[in-house]
Amino acid sequence: MIDGIINVYKERGYTSHDVVAKLRGILKQKRIGHTGTLDPEAEGVLPVCLGKATKVCELITDRDKMYRAVLLLGTTTDTQDATGQVLETKPVTCTEEEVRACIQGFVGPQEQVPPMYSALKVGGKKLYELARQGIEVERKPRRIEISEIAIGEVRLPEVTMSVSCSKGTYIRTLCHDIGAALGCGGCMKSLLRMKAGPFLLENSVKLGVVEQYRDEGRLEELIQRTDFVFRELPALQLTEEAERLVRNGNALSRKLAQQCGLRDTLRDGDQTKVYAIDGTFLAVYEWSVQKDCLRAKTMFL
Repeated sequence: MIDGIINVYKERGYTSHDVVAKLRGILKQKRIGHTGTLDPEAEGVLPVCLGKATKVCELITDRDKMYRAVLLLGTTTDTQDATGQVLETKPVTCTEEEVRACIQGFVGPQEQVPPMYSALKVGGKKLYELARQGIEVERKPRRIEISEIAIGEVRLPEVTMSVSCSKGTYIRTLCHDIGAALGCGGCMKSLLRMKAGPFLLENSVKLGVVEQYRDEGRLEELIQRTDFVFRELPALQLTEEAERLVRNGNALSRKLAQQCGLRDTLRDGDQTKVYAIDGTFLAVYEWSVQKDCLRAKTMFL
């Protein structure tokens, strides 16, 4: 079984589940998971976790992301993107300066109401399933944060922009809300995910490339080690005694942890990577002030 992460470039027309299904066929492996849904018409970065690395799927999903989107002003659709049914069209009478000022007003923490055409569940049913039946239900706003919007080309009614944001942000909804704020309506024309946590667009590969590398026996060149996700954490190189304890999921006392290189400035909840004597990544451990020890957070044995 292969363990690690492949930074897949999801092509237009595929769902995130399609990518996982195709990779299962290419790699002949069932234990595969993706790290956050991308709409079928969206493209870009979709890290896919293999084997033991599936334990970090949720962690990567929780990381900040960056998108390049094209906002189409003057058009409102039921899906909030250009694939949906047009509900209303209006002339775009605002100036470029007004558009730029309005867009920048969406930077910062805020509450966003998820769209009906989304995979979120209400009462056990996905919202898009209800939407296709013509049913609209109340959705609770969710707390998100947009850390930056870099506006690129402006050719009204279209605006190209790069958006850096927290998990749970719907760029479709952002486009819709910008259009509403300008009074002319708006929807998302296209979307490219450029970054998901530490995974970047320039390092992503299409499924055809994965298949090619498999055939050439070079698959390992595409696989990022699981500990790449934790690259910002300090590392401990375990002693023989400490490795024995970690392999059984036991805690490490302060004294034993210090013998492995633990610094003295850890705060409650601080995390560290731990490696076996031979360099194998074993786990992420977390410091407990109350217990005065490192305790297992996530095991990758």
